[in-house]
Amino acid sequence: MNQTNSSKSHIYSIPSPRLYPTQLETQSLGRLRVRCTTSGVIPIPNATVSITDPSNPTRVLEQLTTDASGLTGEIELDAPPLNLSLEPQPIQPYSEYDINVTAPGYEGAFFSGVQILPNVLAEQNIQLNPLEAEVTEEVFVIGPHTLYYEYPPKIPEDEIKPTRETGEIVLSRVVIPEYIIVHDGPPASAATNHYVRFRDYIKNVASSEIYATWPEQTIYANIFAILSFTLNRVYTEWYRNQGYNFTITSSTAYDHKWINGRNVYTNIGLIVDNIFTNYLSRPNVTQPILTQYCDGNRTSCPGWMTQWGSKTLGDQGQTAIQILRHFYGNSIYINTAVEVSGVPLSWPGSSLGIGATGNNVRTIQTQLNRIAQVYTVIPRIAVDGTYGQQTANAVRAFQRIFDLPVTGIVDFATWYRISNIYVGVTRIGV
Repeated sequence: MNQTNSSKSHIYSIPSPRLYPTQLETQSLGRLRVRCTTSGVIPIPNATVSITDPSNPTRVLEQLTTDASGLTGEIELDAPPLNLSLEPQPIQPYSEYDINVTAPGYEGAFFSGVQILPNVLAEQNIQLNPLEAEVTEEVFVIGPHTLYYEYPPKIPEDEIKPTRETGEIVLSRVVIPEYIIVHDGPPASAATNHYVRFRDYIKNVASSEIYATWPEQTIYANIFAILSFTLNRVYTEWYRNQGYNFTITSSTAYDHKWINGRNVYTNIGLIVDNIFTNYLSRPNVTQPILTQYCDGNRTSCPGWMTQWGSKTLGDQGQTAIQILRHFYGNSIYINTAVEVSGVPLSWPGSSLGIGATGNNVRTIQTQLNRIAQVYTVIPRIAVDGTYGQQTANAVRAFQRIFDLPVTGIVDFATWYRISNIYVGVTRIGV
């Protein structure tokens, strides 16, 4: 959701150096899937999705139709060689495509510069608004990745903010917010504020600032740093205490790069879903640590993590916490927030599978049945508090739709994704 006035079209634009697929020596393939919803929750079936090469926009490479869950099938698209994203170099390591989406009764949407990396699945999430006379199409121009394009470097700050008895610290403990407000520019600019779900924000930033082709433990380490930095801004009310009406900016000089409308990578999204309640701490410090970093190639930042340095350590087999302690020191550790805003019930602490009984099972059954009213491929189940095969089948169907490992078991990530979608469809009242 964004705070913009209606016009002929909404255009979100960032200048981007373009390297089109036909200009690349395409030796690899990436994968793309499009998810089409309204308000980020309700699926839009039968939407038409056209994918084009920006260098030849009249030639449609693929035309797809969304299914009952608002999803297209996965398609393969040319991408640059894998090695280009594994070492710092001036050659763009991803290819770019344009996506145009139309659906009866909805505004259209056009996304320019969707980034496809080799060997990973990219998902383009598209939210369409009901058709209005004043607005015909939203246009998003996706800016370049931070490791490829030279954005302003981070202005250094203290990693722990001073706490005073003046109301500066609003929260008494770390809470995972449901939404944050992202100011799409430097703090004092007249940029648009966007209301973004917390997990969606983290997925967007991680997809904008590291390559999804990197080692898994490197990706974990970087996402821990992004989570902690963001939760420091939330916990300290950093910008609100300076008189601003937002949580964080999209400026790399002040915060992290968030790109409105960009695609995310499903391996990054799953890691975020697994650890979104975590942040980095130091002994005897309540607030999340403001874990700053730089790329380590164009810029250096002693005492901070470097992204390319974290990739090297991941290649060497180091774990996420080993990588983080290499850069931030041995006193850093992973902490967990016990409260998640915007969900009916917090994670019960253990996974639910066949044979489980009780109120937590009943909660999942109730929520899945409500979601199944909208996502009709999910089978309806008895709400009896007993986790049998029918419940497992419904969970599997949900997991297939929402990019989770299809296990039929309600683990941490599945519990909170079910809660998130349940809250969304309940609020909208469909």
